[in-house]
Parts: sequence; C-alpha cells; structure tokens
Amino acid sequence: MTNFVDGTAFNNEQGNRARKLFAAVVLAALDDAIADDKKYGNGPEQIARWARSRDGREVLTCAGIDPNERVVKGLMDFVAKGVRTSVALSREESERRNAAEALARAAA
Repeated sequence: MTNFVDGTAFNNEQGNRARKLFAAVVLAALDDAIADDKKYGNGPEQIARWARSRDGREVLTCAGIDPNERVVKGLMDFVAKGVRTSVALSREESERRNAAEALARAAA
C-alpha cells in the first residue's frame, strides 16, 4: 500500500514539474513576442500565430492552459502592453498596478 501512495505522490510531483516547465516555455514565447513587437511591431500577431499552431496548442495544454480563442486574445493583449513577463510577475509591478487602479477608482 505504501508503495502505491509513494508512486502516486511521485507521479503527481513529476506532473507538476512538467507543467511548470511548459509554463516557462509559454513565458519565453511571450517574451519573444514582446521583443518582436518592439523590434518589428508584429508581436501580438506572432503570439497569436504560435498559440493557434499545433505546437503552441500542445504547449499550452501541457502547461495547464486551455488553448481557446479567449486565451489567445489574452496573450495578444499581454504582448500589446509590452511589459516583460519577469517584470509583470514581480511584486513591485503588482503593487504599482494595484496603486494605479486604486487611484483611478478614487478619481472616478
């Protein structure tokens, strides 16, 4: 019985690691699209083309993201904002965004 539990826990842990690895690939694709947007001006189209491709859909699925049009639109919007993923995921950026939203609500 303990071998079954250990095996299940190990498989779950391996699955979580694989999901994180594919999520890192998605973040790298976003960064590449943002760089393309700054250099060539076609970042949102690039990420949409990738997300709709067979490889892109496979990577998104393995990362635990449902590859539907709503997700593609969200990826395109993220790239259009031009904020690198490392900055967007940082605490300072999150606090800055929350403060800006609070000011906007207070002004309204």
